[in-house]
Amino acid sequence: MVSTHPTGVQHSGSQYLPQRHDTKANPSPNQELLPLTARVHHHDLLEIGGCDVTTLVEQFGSPLYILDEETLRSACQQYRDAFKQYYKGESQVLYASKAWNCLAVCAIAASEGLGIDVVSGGELYTALQAGVSHDKIYLHGNNKSREELILAIESGVTVVADNWYELHTLVEIAQPGQSIRIMLRLTPGIECHTHEYIRTGHLDSKFGFDPNDLDEVFAFVSQQSALNCVGVHAHIGSQIFERQPHQDLAAVMVQWLRDAGKYGLNITELNVGGGLGIKYIESDDPPSIEEWVKAICEVIQAACAAENLPLPKLLSEPGRSLIATACVTAYTIGSSKVIPEIRTYVAIDGGMSDNPRPITYQSVYRAVIANKMSSPLSQTVTIAGKHCESGDILIKNALLPKTEPGDILVVMGTGAYNYSMASNYNRLPRPAAVVVANGEANLILQRETYEDLIRQDRLPERLKK
Repeated sequence: MVSTHPTGVQHSGSQYLPQRHDTKANPSPNQELLPLTARVHHHDLLEIGGCDVTTLVEQFGSPLYILDEETLRSACQQYRDAFKQYYKGESQVLYASKAWNCLAVCAIAASEGLGIDVVSGGELYTALQAGVSHDKIYLHGNNKSREELILAIESGVTVVADNWYELHTLVEIAQPGQSIRIMLRLTPGIECHTHEYIRTGHLDSKFGFDPNDLDEVFAFVSQQSALNCVGVHAHIGSQIFERQPHQDLAAVMVQWLRDAGKYGLNITELNVGGGLGIKYIESDDPPSIEEWVKAICEVIQAACAAENLPLPKLLSEPGRSLIATACVTAYTIGSSKVIPEIRTYVAIDGGMSDNPRPITYQSVYRAVIANKMSSPLSQTVTIAGKHCESGDILIKNALLPKTEPGDILVVMGTGAYNYSMASNYNRLPRPAAVVVANGEANLILQRETYEDLIRQDRLPERLKK
């Protein structure tokens, strides 16, 4: 049950809990701050997936990534079902696994009918080992190595060709009589209001062919028997709340389909990328998954009708909006420092090595104290990481209850680009991760040890004593 309190007093957890299922029949996970199963039980402790967060920390240690399986599955289902509802042709949702690529996450996404978008040989290998069918894996990247391309060809996955160098390399390594399934990534020249580093659709981007080279690219590919070009791809960025850029993109891409036909290319797939944003803080207001899909489907169908083109197989590759809200990170609070008239620092046992987004993108997060969910929000503090770096600040001006050493701080929305970008800075072992469902927690990533940190080290004989 959720605790109730006198009006007029702010409390630690109540304002962040998901909307109840009886008031919103099918909540869109990207519009929530906490996972869909988040509750406050009668002992005033935060519970996710039926598991008490403080007990999880006791069992698995901290920092700890806690992945809620129901939230992840719900997001997968909403994308999948919305395309089936609003698109009259065939569709395929791909999980953009760079957000968090590991065996368990890939397996869950695949079990919901999703394919996997990978951007390296390592991500490709992981997806294959997770049991994902090769015909539902698409390999991206602006500088794929020869070895990565060979692995992709041998595995039978689709290669999303990004540039001339890659096209020539594919032709060079193709075996006689071999047909390599490819898509072409093009830069649409569409701006969107998001962080400079995560805009990929504007012309000044390292990704994709320049649209001015379109005719030359189509002509070249049409003459290569080794290249079976099945589609075109574009992606305009990440953490986007606007609908118009994606609608503009869809219209541009249909024109590409029309132009490809002039060169005898039978383009049957169109991949509009991903980029739908999530709610990291209260003021964030992203469209729901269904609203985003509906807008894309409507403009694609209208544009194809206007050009008298058959509907292509429509692909999209959401990442953040599938996985981010499904995960939280639990930390243990340690030291604190009060600087009168300036700020109070509260330190945790992790930081920039398990979540580099604040120091990299100035990203903002919200947090609660898992063992004080009903306590009044009585102090504003800065959550500091433990790394030897002044910029290792996880959250500035966090409104929290009075904290003490040993309290469990839970940071929301950490499923995307946290573990996947984690490092061993200061030689900190990377955290463990668990997936929770129906009151059961299962380890999906084991916590690294000090032995793991030096496993790849080599000491020259002359330095040994």
